[in-house]
Amino acid sequence: MKSSGMVRPVDRMGRVVIPKEIRRQLKVENDKDSFEIFLDDDKIILKKFAPTCMFCDTLLDTIQVDGHVICKNCIERLYALKDQID
Repeated sequence: MKSSGMVRPVDRMGRVVIPKEIRRQLKVENDKDSFEIFLDDDKIILKKFAPTCMFCDTLLDTIQVDGHVICKNCIERLYALKDQID
């Protein structure tokens, strides 16, 4: 992990501002994107959130179904399973 050399304070509400240069580099849009938060010993790791398929964890060709993200490949597999059951 390399240091950006940037230091930001934590405000009274516990917030830290992510520098504009980093947001631009990660293509983070204000009021649209979210971050996942991970803990690793004494480190807090932020990762730009991208919804992935609930079955195979892919980002490709996903759609939202009743609040769940599913990729087209897994939908096809589910249809195949349905045909086996019927």
